[in-house]
Amino acid sequence: MTYCVGMRLNQGLVFMSDTRTNAGIDNVSVHKKLFRWDVPRERVLTVMTAGNLATTQSVINLIDEQARSGDGSKSILNAPSMFRVAGLIGKVLRETIHEMGSEGSEGSSAFRATIVAGGQIRGEPPRMFMIYPEGNFVESGPDTPYFQLGDAKYGKPILTRAYRPDLSFEHAIKLLIVSFDSTIKSNLSVGLPLDVSVYEAETLVPGPTRRFTESDPYYQTIAKGWSQAIQLAFDSLPDYSFGDS
Repeated sequence: MTYCVGMRLNQGLVFMSDTRTNAGIDNVSVHKKLFRWDVPRERVLTVMTAGNLATTQSVINLIDEQARSGDGSKSILNAPSMFRVAGLIGKVLRETIHEMGSEGSEGSSAFRATIVAGGQIRGEPPRMFMIYPEGNFVESGPDTPYFQLGDAKYGKPILTRAYRPDLSFEHAIKLLIVSFDSTIKSNLSVGLPLDVSVYEAETLVPGPTRRFTESDPYYQTIAKGWSQAIQLAFDSLPDYSFGDS
């Protein structure tokens, strides 16, 4: 399983992903799910993946090969807009799933994957898209300011309550860590390390990246502090009284 979040802010875009993959309770490993490409002062692109690992690795490798080839019709580094970038990635994703499904003994449904792609190309604002296994996609907007991949249910409540478009990057990362910590505590198939990438709007240069491990002091502070804060909030609520009924 996976948990990834891409978030739109007034300040720019923030992406965070876990790194755990598992093919059974005794077969757990760490694989990167967050990737970046850029052309300095011209575009910065970030992609996060969720789903079948063989599919997502094939898709990322194909995207990277096409980007390095300089083929204008296929390269995300030559696409004229983020809409076209999403279209190119969707095409690669759809064709990869179809290929794997037709060659193997299992149907293509076993090789499904979903992708979040975001960034900025000179001449347009930062944009972010959710790309589905069929190759189609939807764009983030004011009513959908963040996209979640994978097991979203445990981390969504905190995002729903605390997200604001005017959050700073620092506050957004704190919010995302709380969301991820809630998911990790509820789902063993989501786990550390966590990768984070930030893009500041209009700069057209890659922003900071960071990997949070289990021993990271900041991660530990937020995880422990959030658990204590929930306990204090719960204890402060009035107890139920049978006499009230």
